[in-house]
Amino acid sequence: MKAFLKSDLFLRFLGGFAIGAVAMFALQPSDPPMFGTTAVAATQTHEAAR
Repeated sequence: MKAFLKSDLFLRFLGGFAIGAVAMFALQPSDPPMFGTTAVAATQTHEAAR
């Protein structure tokens, strides 16, 4: 297990994860998403369609 934690593969994976996590927080949009609102259901019922 110690050999894996010191391996180049693990260190590259950990570095990529850290870079991705920093980028997720640094590049967050300040405005809410345009399509973030909930969808409005149809107001017409089956009985009203008759």
